[in-house]
Amino acid sequence: MPTSVQAKPRRLGAILGLLAFAQMIIAIDYNIMFVALPDIGSDLGFSAQNLQWVISAYSVAFGGFLLLGGRATDLFGRKNMFLFGLFLYAASSIAGGLATDSWLLVAARVVQGLGGAFLAPATLSLVTTLFAEGTERNRALAVWGGAGGFGMVLGAILGGILTDAFGWQAVMWVNVLCAGAAMAYGITALPTTAKTNASGFDLPGAVTGTVASTLLVFTLVNGPEVGWGSSTTIGSLIAAVVMFAIFLTIESKTRAPMMPLRLFGNRNVSVGTTITFLFMATFGAYAYFLTQYWQVVQGYSAWATGFAFLLPSGCVLIGTVAAGKLMNSYGARKTLLIALTVGLVGTVALALTLTQDSSYAVIAAPLVVLSLGQGVIFTAMFAAATTGVADEDQGIGSGVAQTGQQIGGAVGLAVLIAIAASAAGGDGATDPAKLTDGILAATWATAAGIALTFLATLALKKPSATQVAEAAAAPTEQVTAGDPITVTAPVTERV
Repeated sequence: MPTSVQAKPRRLGAILGLLAFAQMIIAIDYNIMFVALPDIGSDLGFSAQNLQWVISAYSVAFGGFLLLGGRATDLFGRKNMFLFGLFLYAASSIAGGLATDSWLLVAARVVQGLGGAFLAPATLSLVTTLFAEGTERNRALAVWGGAGGFGMVLGAILGGILTDAFGWQAVMWVNVLCAGAAMAYGITALPTTAKTNASGFDLPGAVTGTVASTLLVFTLVNGPEVGWGSSTTIGSLIAAVVMFAIFLTIESKTRAPMMPLRLFGNRNVSVGTTITFLFMATFGAYAYFLTQYWQVVQGYSAWATGFAFLLPSGCVLIGTVAAGKLMNSYGARKTLLIALTVGLVGTVALALTLTQDSSYAVIAAPLVVLSLGQGVIFTAMFAAATTGVADEDQGIGSGVAQTGQQIGGAVGLAVLIAIAASAAGGDGATDPAKLTDGILAATWATAAGIALTFLATLALKKPSATQVAEAAAAPTEQVTAGDPITVTAPVTERV
């Protein structure tokens, strides 16, 4: 049953702008923290190993609660969850900016992750339901993804400028301003979406699924630090497996499941979620090592590091915008394969040129190639993962895809840090030469992960000749200002 959206067509452009702004907030929040990490670590007393929890605490909460956030979006309204997510972002950012101990900042990052778990699926599902599947949605996703790319640019620059000028606390306060402005505008600008499946809320599924996801991410993130054979790691892994088994049993029997298992009958959902996982485990996690390289190995200030990220982040932005046109010409599957090839070439070239004394000019070209591929993939992978998902399941479908994204970021960062630490040896945190060896090992591991993502993408469903012909011949929907509309997805799909 399609979702009815009471909105005047002439306002869709403004609404897309708001949704893009929300995506930019999420991107800023992720990228702005990397540049501030060294200052945060020294000011709040983090150890070299524990510092990753400033990033990972956010990822664990985000990834662990995305299924709940996605289903809540379907059940309680996309607008409501959009505003609730922004509220959590603003409130937790205030707490983080006032933090005086490491655990307080980590706790604030957890709540920020909860905000993201409600905001992200609400934002993406609003895009995928307001804009018809195909050319129209591809263009909207390009704007949405482009805002994420711009957020990465802005986050990197703001992280450096604000940290140098006002201290690391300023990177938290910027979220308060952005989230507050989006809330104020969203209250009146967003259309009210009809609630679907509101007759029942799968509380047992919500509890077991959320606990299982959180335990799994915690295990994978914490394992490299405390040891894979430790009682904590083994115990949390066993608990995660047991909870997942209970969750799947509940979902297979309940009449109104939090995560309908029928979603995975759509191969694009399962394969697309795998792609989002691997994307964040490689491209998404690698920004941590660029920060370490520029600040620790080459001695850049936080301000200079922010501007060093300008080139790759700008290329990500270009890639996200270009993805819409590429998908309209080649489909999401071919676009992903092309972009992954470009990203792999750039990563291998970076590994071949990266040394302790490499100038920025030397590594600039590989960074450009890597980042262009990254930007295209970011937009195309969500288009692939949400293709063919029923309108009433777009919230949980978006949540499933983004769960893969967030868990991948946490797992990838933990694994790459472990690889880098092993290659660097005991003095990796203080010896620039050994740290460079560790970063180089992480770069090669990232390249291997991108190659694996390419292989996974081959499993995406190919469009039939009929679907390709129908998609090419389908006219672009024309809208006339003045009347409320009901948005539904077309039958044809192109992957």
